[in-house]
Amino acid sequence: MRTIRNPILPGFNPDPSIVRVGDDYYIATSTFEWFPGVQIHHSRDLVNWELVSRPLDDPGALPLQGVRASAGVWAPCLSHDGERFYLIFSIVRTWTDRGNSEGPKDVHNFLTMAEDVRGPWSEPVYLNSSGFDPSLFHDDDGKKWLLNMEWDYRAGHNHFSGILLQEYDPGAKRLVGPVYKIFTGTSIGLTEGPHLYKRNGWYYLIVAEGGTTYAHAVTCARSRSITGPYEVHPENPILTSVRDREGFDRAVEYGGDVRPYLAEGLQKAGHASMCPYTDDLWVLVHLCGRPLPGTLYCPLGRETALQAVRWGEDDWPHVEGGPHPQTEVRLPGDPVEKRGGAVFKDDFDGPGLRPEYQFLRMPLEGKYSLTERPGFVRLYGRESILSEFDQSLLARRVEHFRWRAQTAVEFSPTSFQHMAGLLVRYDESNQYYLHISADDGGRRVLGILVYDRGILSMPLGDDEVVLPDEGPVFLRVEMDLYDVRFSYSIDGVEWKEIGPVLPSWKLSDDYVVPLGFTGMFVGIACQDLRGTGVWADFDYFLYEALDG
Repeated sequence: MRTIRNPILPGFNPDPSIVRVGDDYYIATSTFEWFPGVQIHHSRDLVNWELVSRPLDDPGALPLQGVRASAGVWAPCLSHDGERFYLIFSIVRTWTDRGNSEGPKDVHNFLTMAEDVRGPWSEPVYLNSSGFDPSLFHDDDGKKWLLNMEWDYRAGHNHFSGILLQEYDPGAKRLVGPVYKIFTGTSIGLTEGPHLYKRNGWYYLIVAEGGTTYAHAVTCARSRSITGPYEVHPENPILTSVRDREGFDRAVEYGGDVRPYLAEGLQKAGHASMCPYTDDLWVLVHLCGRPLPGTLYCPLGRETALQAVRWGEDDWPHVEGGPHPQTEVRLPGDPVEKRGGAVFKDDFDGPGLRPEYQFLRMPLEGKYSLTERPGFVRLYGRESILSEFDQSLLARRVEHFRWRAQTAVEFSPTSFQHMAGLLVRYDESNQYYLHISADDGGRRVLGILVYDRGILSMPLGDDEVVLPDEGPVFLRVEMDLYDVRFSYSIDGVEWKEIGPVLPSWKLSDDYVVPLGFTGMFVGIACQDLRGTGVWADFDYFLYEALDG
């Protein structure tokens, strides 16, 4: 038997959409404000996954500058019709007011195609704007159908008002015919994330319900007709981390602790998709969260996990092991060893940037160089770490509860408005920044910026560490469960801790206001708030797990 340990895609990898093509499995996940848009991982054994494509890499087709945190690219759907890959996704330009997530949302749904998942991908085709979480279903009669949830912003109405279905004409590259509302959800509510499948003459609709937090669930319904009506699975929800729905809802209503009503292990299970493993055994991927022990905070963000689904004689899918997510899943097949992944070291000696990096809202082109000083990456200073338009930031996902990141930087600031250093962030309003700058006397100094729900603090005050006038400075950040600690070194051997211990849990979906959908990143950055053309040279970037 083959053992799969969850999560299969650790760190910020939500809203998974899985497709099987021959012996190859592919999963697409959301990226929100991070660029390039959408991550696609590939596996042949379901144990080891490799990032093989970031299809939305054209800033002209993916205009993210100015979008708020947790807007951008939502919930992609990856499918294959026997000839080519289809990727459907939402670009969300407005999803929340500063204090809440009510009101209208500016959402636009698009489709791009490729014969090879690695690209090239076609120019995206606009589809509609009635809601988010679009998906594409290829029926066996050759027709193609778009599904998406409908967002009803009106006060007093169910905002998640149902799942819409409309035919897509691939020749005309547009939607045609009537719009059908095929499903309005169950009593769990907040119906979204639709995916459609066909088996034994039945159409199966998989949706997410409960909201993408601890109430999350996977609902299944079926119909003999694609337009419905759909009957709900007799054992619904088929997957959830909620052990006692009635108790959970009561705790939420009265402001109580929901933890007694949750199953053990993976939390937030929902937003699922499926594909065949064998004829009667399928695999289902879903998002999940792993809270810090004793808390409800998940700083790693929403991750991707996998469950086994057995088709019963009743022609309903049943998650093996019951409706609560399993940390370990066993499938038929030879044992497979999990490979690598604990250490990421980049010496910047290659021809391009490593694929693990992402940027904020736009490409890094014009803001970095690997050739000006071979063996270093030069970051040219841009706007502040609060900017939603033009940051010079090179970052990667945090995937572990205990980890260390480290770099060495050479930087010659002449103003307090020049900064370069090591950044740990959730979004613009929640981040920690260890940086080199200059004081009013022109000396190089080391300081810390902390943004906590948008409030700036500088815990070192005027007691910033004075650095040598020139030469490299080594910067390090470590996370140990609840704690984030910064340290520095002049020689790379003797390290000194700097600043207070900072709470990791404040860099999580569960802490930010009003809510967020991404996860913790760590990276290197440079700011030039005077516009004088300053830059910083980084010798290497190291990320390593400390928890095995």
